[in-house]
Amino acid sequence: MRLACVQLGVEGGAVEGNVASAIESVREAAADGADLVVLPELFDVGYFAFDSYARAAESVAGDRLGRFAAVAAEEGVNVLAGTVVEDLAASATDGIDVPADEGFANTAVLFDRDGERRLVYRKRHLFGYGSEETARMVPGERVPVTEVEGVRVGVTTCYDLRFPEQFRGMVEDGVDCVLVPSAWPYPRVEHWRTLGRARAIENLTYVATVNGSGAFDGGDALCGRTTVYDPWGTTLASAGEEPTTVTAEVDPDQAAAVREEFPALRDRR
Repeated sequence: MRLACVQLGVEGGAVEGNVASAIESVREAAADGADLVVLPELFDVGYFAFDSYARAAESVAGDRLGRFAAVAAEEGVNVLAGTVVEDLAASATDGIDVPADEGFANTAVLFDRDGERRLVYRKRHLFGYGSEETARMVPGERVPVTEVEGVRVGVTTCYDLRFPEQFRGMVEDGVDCVLVPSAWPYPRVEHWRTLGRARAIENLTYVATVNGSGAFDGGDALCGRTTVYDPWGTTLASAGEEPTTVTAEVDPDQAAAVREEFPALRDRR
């Protein structure tokens, strides 16, 4: 599976412009042969644009995500719109299973080549250090896994990287590749590099850490450095700070071969 990770330049609060840039990036990646395109955390509103969350929120079945379903179908490519601010009450009205009857969630939605929803993941570990996420969001409860082009795929989001038990649970569900849409800021660059690689090494799985790029009012800035690690923790592809798209091949047979050769998962006690 050819994986394309879009390190989008995100402008805080500029929802329409960010969405247009994201859709253009999806189309370009599809034209370049991508099977699955992944967007970063809160790519539409910008993570640090807290006061814009309520204005940007919509149902999982809303019009904005519907545009990504449409482009997935038009281009024949899988898309992780990953993530947006979900209006939980609106989703419930649309018949979507939600963890609460009101409030917002930090939600990733995976669309297949036909534009159908295959996975909805709501960020479980909300970030409170210098952030308003814990005050504004409702945590998710589930960690779904699905199959994309023969690859067993799971999703976590940003701060989830610091909680290895969540990744181990997905390995129990047979995951081959974990996608991590993020809005990881400066100055914790070494944490970003170390945690993504560690999750790949300890779980013998592919890990794609997909970050945004750009600065926000108030001085917060995303560090970029989107990276795809193989099941040995080796870097397959990576970016610097600027907006770009990172591509890599994900082979489920490779993940199985590594686990067979190096049986650390079987040696757990």
